[in-house]
Amino acid sequence: MKHPVDAHVGKRIRHRRWMVGMTQQQLADSVGIKFQQIQKYETGMNRVSASRLWDIAETLGVNIGFFFEGIDEARETPTSVEGDILADKEALELVRSYYAIPEAQRRRLFDLARVLSDAA
Repeated sequence: MKHPVDAHVGKRIRHRRWMVGMTQQQLADSVGIKFQQIQKYETGMNRVSASRLWDIAETLGVNIGFFFEGIDEARETPTSVEGDILADKEALELVRSYYAIPEAQRRRLFDLARVLSDAA
């Protein structure tokens, strides 16, 4: 049975990996393990050791604390959060594309999206 903290850390690894556009194989190669191990980490079936989490954080460009952000909410709701926007691959692709746009244009796009959502 997986521990809720392991599941949360694994979910954060998966979300960050998706955000940077990295495959499980690329992450595994970078930290020196097989991609199946990354799969097990991401599902929370296997615990990530401190040194491995350090390597994963370095590869994904975040600090260790990133993987524990929101852990208090996860403890209060042991099942997956309904409507979790980061669980949707299309939403993650949209976020990646959004941040690829130059900042000035991104701000205008954000303002447009806000106006459109208010009108809906």
